Amino acid sequence: MATQQNEERDQQRLDVRASDILDPNNQIGVKLRSLYAAAQDEAIPDRFLDLLEKLDQAEMASAKLAE
Repeated sequence: MATQQNEERDQQRLDVRASDILDPNNQIGVKLRSLYAAAQDEAIPDRFLDLLEKLDQAEMASAKLAE
């Protein structure tokens, strides 16, 4: 009895996965997640890091003036 329930549950999971593959919204989600993961792996350009450093310095200078 339990084996039959497990098989039915597994079949339902496969059916859901098959329908997800055909769903255009799911396909868009998969592609967006893939793009986001690839962007996370990219290195931060040195120019951007320099700009962030200048921003930090400007914020520290303005905080000292406010004191």
